[in-house]
Amino acid sequence: MAQYGVRSAKGSSLSEYRDAYWWSNDGLRLHYRDYAGGDDRRPALLCLPGLTRNARDFAPLADRMAGQWRLICPDLRGRAESAYAKDPMTYVPLTYLQDLERLLADLALTRFVVVGTSLGGIIAMLMAATRPDRLAGAVLNDVGPKIEESGLARIRGYVGTGSTHPTWVHAARALAQNNADVYPDYHLDDWLAMAKRLYRLNSGGRVVLDYDMRIAEPLRVPGGEAGVDLWPSMAGFRSVPTLILRGERSDLLSAETAARMQHDIGASATLATVPRVGHAPTLMEPAAIAALDALLDRVRIDA
Repeated sequence: MAQYGVRSAKGSSLSEYRDAYWWSNDGLRLHYRDYAGGDDRRPALLCLPGLTRNARDFAPLADRMAGQWRLICPDLRGRAESAYAKDPMTYVPLTYLQDLERLLADLALTRFVVVGTSLGGIIAMLMAATRPDRLAGAVLNDVGPKIEESGLARIRGYVGTGSTHPTWVHAARALAQNNADVYPDYHLDDWLAMAKRLYRLNSGGRVVLDYDMRIAEPLRVPGGEAGVDLWPSMAGFRSVPTLILRGERSDLLSAETAARMQHDIGASATLATVPRVGHAPTLMEPAAIAALDALLDRVRIDA
C-alpha cells in the first residue's frame, strides 16, 4: 500500500506536492510526488523520467499544469528518494514496469496519460504493449523503438561516472560544458536549474549526481537499453491520443524513426519537433508546450 508523507512541499517547484511512497515486489521503498489536480474527471498524468533523472525533472511542468491536472511523478528505483537496488541488473525497463504496476495498483489508477521522457518513454511503450486499455493519452518524448547508436554511445560514456563538484555553479558549468550541443541557447541560470534537478548535496557538502552509479551496469549488456523489440507496441497507441515529441538535434531519436512511429500508430498520433534542442526536450519549450496542450485537448474527459 502507498505510504503518504506527512508534509507538502515546494522545493524547486512553485506548486505544492505530496511526498508518498510505495513498495516494490523485491522490497524496495520507492518515492513519488503527487501534485493535486482541479478536476477529478481528468485522468492523471503519470510522468516518467529519463535514465539519470528523477521526479524533480517534472517540477516545471507541474508548475504549469498542477491544479488543472493531477501529476504523479515517480523516482525510479536507484534515483533520488527511492531506494537503491541490491542487484544492479534490476535497473532495466521490465523491472521498472513491474515497480510502476505496483504503484498503479496502490493508487487504483485505471486510466491515465503517460508522459515518458527517454527511458520513461520506453516504459510507456511497454505499458502500451501490455495494457493499452488504461491509456487515456501518451507522450513519447524523444525516444522510440529504434535508438540511435550514436546516442547510446554518448549515454554510455557519461552514465555512472560519479562526478562531484564543490558548488552548484561548478556543477552547472560542468553540465554546460558537456551538453552545449543539446541546449545551445541555455544560459547559466538554465544550467543551474538543471543541476538542481540532477544533483544533490551529500553529507560532506559536495554536489553529487542523485542516482546509483550502478544503473550503468545493464547498459554494458547487449539489449540492456530496452531488452525487447518495441515496434509492435506502436499498435497499443492507435486508439489513444499520442504525441511523438522529438528534439531537432536529437542523437537518440532520428527523424526517420519518428516518422515511422507516426505511420505505425496512425491517425491518433501527432509528431512535433522542438527546434534547437537535442536529447531531450524539457517539455517547457514553446513548441513542446503547444504540442502537449494540443494533445491534452484531445484527451477524453469523463463526465
